[in-house]
Amino acid sequence: MKLSFHGAARSVTGSRHMLEVPGFKLLLDCGLFQGRRDEAYRKNRDLGFDPKSLNAVLLSHAHVDHSGALPVLQKHGFSGKVYLTRATGDLTELMLEDSARVQMSDCGYVNKQEQRKGKTCVQPLYNTEDVRKLVRRFEGTQYGDILKIAPRVTASFHDAGHILGSAAIRVTYQARGNSTTVLFSGDLGRAHMPILQDPEAPPPCDVLILESTYGDRLHEADGEIMKQKALELLIHAKTHKSKIIVPAFAVGRTQELVMRIKELVGEGRLDPIPIYIDSPLASRATEVFRRHPECYDDETTRTFTSSGDPFASRYIHFVSSPEDSKRLNRMKGPCVIISASGMCEGGRVVHHLKHAIQDEANVIVFVGFQAEHTLGRKLVEGWDVVPIFGVPTPRRAQIVKFNGLSAHADRQDLLAYVRAIQPSPSKVILVHGEEKQALSLSMAIQAEHPNIEVAVPHVGSTLEV
Repeated sequence: MKLSFHGAARSVTGSRHMLEVPGFKLLLDCGLFQGRRDEAYRKNRDLGFDPKSLNAVLLSHAHVDHSGALPVLQKHGFSGKVYLTRATGDLTELMLEDSARVQMSDCGYVNKQEQRKGKTCVQPLYNTEDVRKLVRRFEGTQYGDILKIAPRVTASFHDAGHILGSAAIRVTYQARGNSTTVLFSGDLGRAHMPILQDPEAPPPCDVLILESTYGDRLHEADGEIMKQKALELLIHAKTHKSKIIVPAFAVGRTQELVMRIKELVGEGRLDPIPIYIDSPLASRATEVFRRHPECYDDETTRTFTSSGDPFASRYIHFVSSPEDSKRLNRMKGPCVIISASGMCEGGRVVHHLKHAIQDEANVIVFVGFQAEHTLGRKLVEGWDVVPIFGVPTPRRAQIVKFNGLSAHADRQDLLAYVRAIQPSPSKVILVHGEEKQALSLSMAIQAEHPNIEVAVPHVGSTLEV
């Protein structure tokens, strides 16, 4: 069995890992690389392999850094199936349609600027018709079902607790009376987070491909501390009549943030403050959440049963039209605007940042990891001047990080995941983490498990297992 890595190796975005056995090639995830515009465009057009050579794709979850390049496969001759959970299938269709629309919109906006400078126009990677063709290849499954995807290859999906439908993927290859099992963690979630069930205990495997996004750090553990920080921010917004801008992926963090704010209001600790979820995708994704109660934890299930819809309230407004989105930029606070993309690399949130970032009363709140070279990373690092649509823009708004709301497992969670695999795998391969985080986690795993071989591949690396 051969493993090769074409993205998210010593970096966080563009998850693409190929597994080859005699006569069969499958890809674990096919995500978009996010970062510097020219570099991202190049890496997302050329995936590093021939799509026509692939027999199947196994998709861990819907976030675009894992799913967003699937239509590129379709455009370049991929003719196999995409295996995924049913909830992931519903979300991925929405995510890819939205990705196509955002690319069209952003390319149009950027090209206006570039034409004035005499530069070449950029083209979207794919359009909505490419997405529709790709979706026809989806093969939905349930957690735990054993899928026969080739004569000697089986696969199963196991709840990863990261976003709705997310899964760790177990692939087994049998030949000559022997078998080799690879477990790909995808993105692992955390226990005791709102809405979703906790991550499932890992099944046995010979080789573990493990994410390492937060491989060198711990999250804030106390939920009450997180709620207090959120309360202080909301009080700040009311006092200063300011805006709180939250760049958040439309799936996962958006729904959790809404539930956290509703808890504060329900406990009488906060008067309602207008919340604008500025994303057609977020509204549609929330509908998908409602259709998949099999993914809920017990508390969310009880909330639906006893209190109605946890995602709805009179002060929560879903914004769909571009005109209504533009009106938010002219609106005065206090208010909360939650808008994609989570790393500020496209979509409506970039326009909100453009209009809000120079007011020192406003606050930009980050609730997830920011990849290198993204606008979100520059803001988290405290840059005083940041490029927005290529224009250097002074930053006066406050920056706040909420790692406690991250949907990613932290260092202790990742170590516990390795510990839970019995018997221990012979090899652990660390992906989906920047070099510093991956190497730190590698050292920690080796210290705990001296008999496990740990590898941290580069993009383009190939390993025999």
